[in-house]
Amino acid sequence: MSDLVGAKTIHDPVHGSIRVDGLFLDLLDRHEMQRLRGVKQLGAANLVFPGANHTRFEHCLGAYHLAGGMAEAIGLSEDDSLAVRTAGLLHDICHAPYSHTLESIMEEVTGQDHMELARNLIMGNIKTFPDRDADLFDGQETMAEIIREAGVDPVQVCDLIAYPETTSRESLDFVPGKDDHFPSKDYIHQIIHGPVDCDQMDYLLRDAHYTGVVLGQFDIDRILSKLRVVNDRICIDKGAAPATEGLMVSRSLMYSSVYFHPTVRILNRMITKAVLASGLDLGEMYLWNDSDLAHSLYGCGGVSSKLMRLVNNRLFYHQVVLVSNDETTEELAQFLAKHESLEGRRLLESQISEKAGIDESEVCVEMPPESNFKSTLKIGKTDVSIVNSEGKIRSLTKTSPIAKALQARNSFGWSLVVGCPAEHRDAVIKATSKVLGI
Repeated sequence: MSDLVGAKTIHDPVHGSIRVDGLFLDLLDRHEMQRLRGVKQLGAANLVFPGANHTRFEHCLGAYHLAGGMAEAIGLSEDDSLAVRTAGLLHDICHAPYSHTLESIMEEVTGQDHMELARNLIMGNIKTFPDRDADLFDGQETMAEIIREAGVDPVQVCDLIAYPETTSRESLDFVPGKDDHFPSKDYIHQIIHGPVDCDQMDYLLRDAHYTGVVLGQFDIDRILSKLRVVNDRICIDKGAAPATEGLMVSRSLMYSSVYFHPTVRILNRMITKAVLASGLDLGEMYLWNDSDLAHSLYGCGGVSSKLMRLVNNRLFYHQVVLVSNDETTEELAQFLAKHESLEGRRLLESQISEKAGIDESEVCVEMPPESNFKSTLKIGKTDVSIVNSEGKIRSLTKTSPIAKALQARNSFGWSLVVGCPAEHRDAVIKATSKVLGI
């Protein structure tokens, strides 16, 4: 990090030099943001992809940078640009330890997802630091006050973060003169949550860089140079359609190659089981980093300590059952969809372990989201609006065979993974077969 006049330049391995000044420097130095240096972006995936040691802090900095680039590309006002860059910087400020691994547990315990928790943290409605740090931060002004003092509306910032759905119509097609409507400036929100947003573009590029999976690369400069706003939504000029296809390819392949890598999912499940067995008060989990959680689990002893020690020593459970998409019947898909929840997976683990004659802690069951079984993946993240020289918009999947095929492609590749210690392999395979009827 080097100094400029009234600003700093941060040297980022993905985007190069990122300029940070004023409000954004103040926010970066806050303890709420500094916690993210201890939260790995991909949870325990570094045990499979050794380079994946990057953090939520770096990702938030990248999202801030891209939010600014998108704001400039579509000509946002200075006020709106400040708000959307602030939202980009703070959008993941309440991610749980090990990132998405424990998100469902945190939601269950707090009754809020990480985006709504972010709103309450920024506004000062909930604790912003653990008790151990009271001597450092007690009496400190809220992030909302800092944001407001900089001339930015903190409520607008929180709204940009906390609402993942845009207000645009379902249709991705638009004909000038026929479909005009009163603008609501929803395109500002789409910079944070949209088919082509700063969050998605940064995590794809960053995760590809650090995992070494080159499949995640795409031409981001071309996409940014061709962004347009038509009829209250962000679109991409037809000339950048190939680059947009590259983005969709990247997203699809990163899900199957990294995010839903079977071994990564088994590791995530081992951590989840350690937390569920711990008896810890998880109400303030959003204030912990990965190390805080790991040491708390060590201190619990028993199953929680053992599972966490196994994970951190890379003694993870072996994949003994993998049901591919081709092997998944309609009947099995419906059965698995009913067990996708935390409690549903625990039930399957209990039934399999009982039939295998082993402890429940020694069986891990993982599956894709329920939406995958029901074929209801949201179109907003799998399709993009392309605009031609006459201002007519068509969804990319209607003009690109590649995009259409990607939208139909199952990005997970499998519907069920079961893991256990190697010595129980045969027993667990047989037990799984009996429980699932396969």
